[in-house]
Amino acid sequence: MGGGFRRISPPIHEKSSRAGAGAGAGTDAGSAARHPFPVTGHPTYTGHTPSAPIGGSVPSGWSSSRDPSPEASRLLIERAHEELVAGNLDDRRLQQVRPIVRDSWQRAWRDRVGAEGLPRLDFTREALETYRTAHPLAGAMDLIRTLLLPGAPEDSGVIVAVGDHAGRLLWVEGDLQQRMLSGEMGFVEGANWSEGVVGTAAPGTALALGESVQIHHAEHYNRLVQPWSCTAAPVFDPETRRILGVLDVTGGSEAATPQARMLVDATARAVEAELMIARLRARAEAPATASAPRRPLRASVQRAQLQVLGRDRARLEAAGDASSGERVIELSARHAEILLMLAVHRQGLSADRLAELVYGEGASPDTLRPEMVRLRKVLERISPELVPQSRPYRLPIALETDAQNVLSLLDRGAHRVALSAYRGPVLPDSDAPGVVELREGLRGTLRETMLTEASVDVLLSYADIPEGADDAEVLRLCLEMLPARSPRRAGLVSRIEKLEASA
Repeated sequence: MGGGFRRISPPIHEKSSRAGAGAGAGTDAGSAARHPFPVTGHPTYTGHTPSAPIGGSVPSGWSSSRDPSPEASRLLIERAHEELVAGNLDDRRLQQVRPIVRDSWQRAWRDRVGAEGLPRLDFTREALETYRTAHPLAGAMDLIRTLLLPGAPEDSGVIVAVGDHAGRLLWVEGDLQQRMLSGEMGFVEGANWSEGVVGTAAPGTALALGESVQIHHAEHYNRLVQPWSCTAAPVFDPETRRILGVLDVTGGSEAATPQARMLVDATARAVEAELMIARLRARAEAPATASAPRRPLRASVQRAQLQVLGRDRARLEAAGDASSGERVIELSARHAEILLMLAVHRQGLSADRLAELVYGEGASPDTLRPEMVRLRKVLERISPELVPQSRPYRLPIALETDAQNVLSLLDRGAHRVALSAYRGPVLPDSDAPGVVELREGLRGTLRETMLTEASVDVLLSYADIPEGADDAEVLRLCLEMLPARSPRRAGLVSRIEKLEASA
């Protein structure tokens, strides 16, 4: 067990010549409804916890006699899953599915979780960095890497993920090729993998039950995840026994063996011990004569997003604390251009530079100033924290944009999620130089990523949107990657011939 996990091949049934043709190949991601998983605080597990207390022994909690035979039972499990998704909860095949899996399926079905949906992304890159830096498990990451990813993590053969109490993945590390493949199903940092969002999967089910869980291939509720196997264990607060987060190992069959479960369980207990030791050390070092001065309360965090993809009139959403709620407005074309430039250039812009980005080369700042006055008045009504400062022009708080969100998803390898989030060009009717540059940059990055990294089913989806529909190189690559007997080949050949005829 000290040697970690041995190298395994990607857990897919049909692989193309490219590494990108991975999880979910041959399956079109559906648009099934995905419902938020409300979390009002850290859940407390009050039932029996099979994990040993700190310093105790770690039982395996797993009997190979209860393990489903991958070859013999996969078809049965898949058919049982189809019956459950169709609402046939009394089908006899469901009784042959492991109770822990069957119960989880039923919870997901009752919560209307989509069987082919993508997980939602709960954090932007900046918000994720801020959140996980303050998370209790941040200080244990070195220990987790040492125990679960010894040697060279990028060639370990598995993915190790660490999530919070709500199932949101905070760290996703490990084998580089496996991470590229799993990114297609949205297994990326910032994504929500709770049961209420993706259904049965080791991280979310372990959090739901408060104990370690292993899910094998077809036992996953979401069809996009069924090529994978995973083992996860919750991490408890060593004093209150509240759930702090979850440790997960994902990969091929080797990621869900009895040895894998023992290793993940042992790592979770080691993390809890490390947290307890750190607390005791901090208490011992604290001054005994006087209590530490209280820190001033932090002001409520404001979150704002500017939606510009496929929209002529940008939509601004600003959310404050519980008392202020959320406000939404549509901006004029010019105000949208100015605000987008300030959101992208967070370091600030001089009046001359901002005028050039909005009006064109040689534009005078005098043309910009009246619009800035009007924009300030609009923003004061929705959120005073968004009113731009001067010299240089800059926003006091970070303003997220859906365009930058797509770029972040592409960078994290979540190609399918990124394509789903891409609603169209950035402010398509705008001819502002800065907007045109951002629009073409996003379009080019999306195309290049699809051509070089995406799996065949994601590439086919890209070929169905305007950006890829008339791209002969994209269509030819789809044709090259598809199996010889795929029924989709004929349509691609016809589209390529039409393009060549009109050239």
